[in-house]
Amino acid sequence: MKRNVTKAIFPVAGLGTRFLPATKSVPKEIMTLVDRPLIQYAIDEARAAGIKEFIFVTSRGKSALEDYFDDSPILEQELRKKKKLDLLEELKRTTMDSGQIAYIRQHRARGLGHAVACARRMIHNEPFAVILPDDVIAADKPCLAQMVEAYAETGGSMVAAMEVAPDRTSSYGILDVAESDQQTMRVKGMVEKPPSGTAPSNLAVIGRYILSPKVMKNLTGLGAGAGGEIQLTDAIAGEVDSEEGVHGFRFEGQRYDCGSKAGFLQATVAFGLAREDLRDELRGFLADLSLTGQI
Repeated sequence: MKRNVTKAIFPVAGLGTRFLPATKSVPKEIMTLVDRPLIQYAIDEARAAGIKEFIFVTSRGKSALEDYFDDSPILEQELRKKKKLDLLEELKRTTMDSGQIAYIRQHRARGLGHAVACARRMIHNEPFAVILPDDVIAADKPCLAQMVEAYAETGGSMVAAMEVAPDRTSSYGILDVAESDQQTMRVKGMVEKPPSGTAPSNLAVIGRYILSPKVMKNLTGLGAGAGGEIQLTDAIAGEVDSEEGVHGFRFEGQRYDCGSKAGFLQATVAFGLAREDLRDELRGFLADLSLTGQI
């Protein structure tokens, strides 16, 4: 019997060194994409998919992330006094009830697989989602909601997949699938960051997962893989030959890699142009840059 997916793990322990010096005092997940921090996009997507329990794997220096989800009584009082009710409603969406949210420390950076395994006592014997906030996906139906619908038919484990340029496969976990032209594909094998020219396909795993509790068991005692880290891909690959297996899901939407400066800037422009209150002014600015030869 397939269970509903109601728990999600958010690995947010990384130092964000690619965004220094900004991340010296501000967690990368709090950096704003237009007017919302990256973590809020991830939370909104999880809520839209039916997630009820939110588990954050953090590290030292992430107190601002915890504060973000806390009550702000003084700010709320000020907004009420000034009758800024729209802003008050927006603020309330950032508050998480105490019973919904949990924080677990990853004391040493040992890879994504290790970060997920840190939450093992919160998962028990249930399927769970993993969301990487660096991957922001613009879609009419949120990516994880798409996956939850497909997972209801497949069970097992499921990973979000997208095509990447062949010269980029060494930067991703790559899928070996039987029928690559389908939206939901049975996975035959997975390899993390294959050396150039050895990838079984150009279908890359991106930061959305729905995983069987067996994957959590596989992580226990798993040795270091690619890059000397404990890789989540290796634990998922252990379920490829199981009865329900592993499926790749080709989601509908545009993914932005906000873990890189270029990707973050691309997302900022795209999300800004999607906003009615910003679109015209931003288009005009970009047009002026084009006329002056700056782009």
